Parts: sequence; C-alpha cells; structure tokens
Amino acid sequence: MKAFKWLFLVIAAYILAFVSVYSFINQRNASRSETGSPDFSAIVVEAKTAAPGPAATRYRLDARASKFMADAERSGLLWFKGHSHRIAVREFTGEAVLDPDSLANSSLQITAKAASMEETGSVFTAPQKKIINKELREIVLLPDQYPDIVFKSSEVKGKSTGAGQYDLKITGNLTLHGVTRPVTIPTKVTVTGNELRAQGDFSISRGDFNVKATSAFHGMVRVSDKVKFEFDIVGRAL
Repeated sequence: MKAFKWLFLVIAAYILAFVSVYSFINQRNASRSETGSPDFSAIVVEAKTAAPGPAATRYRLDARASKFMADAERSGLLWFKGHSHRIAVREFTGEAVLDPDSLANSSLQITAKAASMEETGSVFTAPQKKIINKELREIVLLPDQYPDIVFKSSEVKGKSTGAGQYDLKITGNLTLHGVTRPVTIPTKVTVTGNELRAQGDFSISRGDFNVKATSAFHGMVRVSDKVKFEFDIVGRAL
C-alpha cells in the first residue's frame, strides 16, 4: 500500500514539473513576440512582397511640362498624300517610383485620355486639323467607348550610367482601344534634385489593338500599321 502511495506521488510530481516547464516556455515565447523578436513566417511573407527600399522616391507625372507624341506614317492617296501625323497626347496622369538601390523595385503607371489626342503637324492647315481631330475621335480612337489609354509596368531592368542617370527597360501591359498587350519601353531616366525626366520611344502595331484608319469621306487619318510613340516626361517628387 505504501509503495502504491509513493508511486502516485512520483507520478504527480512529474505531471506538475511538465506543466511548469510548458507554462515557462509559453511565457518566454510571448515575451519574445512582444519585444519584437523575429517571426519567421512574417519574414517569408515579406520576402515574397518586397517593396521599394528607403532610397526609393515616388514622382507624380506633370503633363504640362512633358511631351508625349504619336508619330503615324502616312498611307493614303488623297489631298494629304505625303504627310505624316504628329499627334500629341495632351492629358495624362501617372506616377513613377525609382529605387536607385534596387532598380527592379521601380515602377511606372500612366493613364492618358484618348479624347485629348490631337493633330499638331505643321504640314496641315487649321481646317485639315479640325477634320483629322474629328475623325480621330469619332472613327479611330472612340474615346466615349474607350476613354483611357493605360500602361502599368510589371518589370523594370536596367543600370546606372552615372550620377542620377539610368538606362532602363520597362516592361508592362498597355491597354488601348479595349485591348491589352505587353510592351517593353527602353527609357533613359535623369534625376536632378526633385525632378525626374524620362525619355524614349517605342512602337506598336495599330492592328494589334484593333485601331483602324478611317475610311470616311475625308479619309484624313489613313496611316500605316506601325505607330511610334515618343516621350519626354517630367515627374515631381512627392
């Protein structure tokens, strides 16, 4: 009987010791969590969603200080034969992020208003420009149906070429006329003080975006399939 009592006491002691150790471990883990000790699950999530570092700067694009043009080579047989179109994008908004420590974390987003595009070529008279702009809106761009032309970057590659200067290749999705396709835009970036300047050009196939040349009576917007965009865009640091 005495042996049984002693066995019971030993088992009870082991149970109490286990409970005490378990409570101590839980309290220590809770204390570490409160004092900011590393949480490995959080580290894994952070690595998957890397954000621009402390050296990164956000810039708001300034359309008034910028130039954004579409060059369309002529392709027609009427009274404008031999003339190419120089179409300006007058209204656009957007934001750029430049991370000089890790260029891959940089980005660009821009939204242009299709209705703001207008002919600026000096070879056309004012009456001709009026007809061209009317056909751009009513037959070619259809801004009431497709008001925005949007580019969102998905990848940025490049290198520094000097103090505040970078050669980048910005890849992303361009949405035009309701169609979205990937494009890559070679861009030279210069940072001076709080100002960022991005310059470059890229081309698209008009047919890839279901954008047609007019077949109206005036036929003023008859262009080849290749359209080249040129830009000199200014951004101000936020």
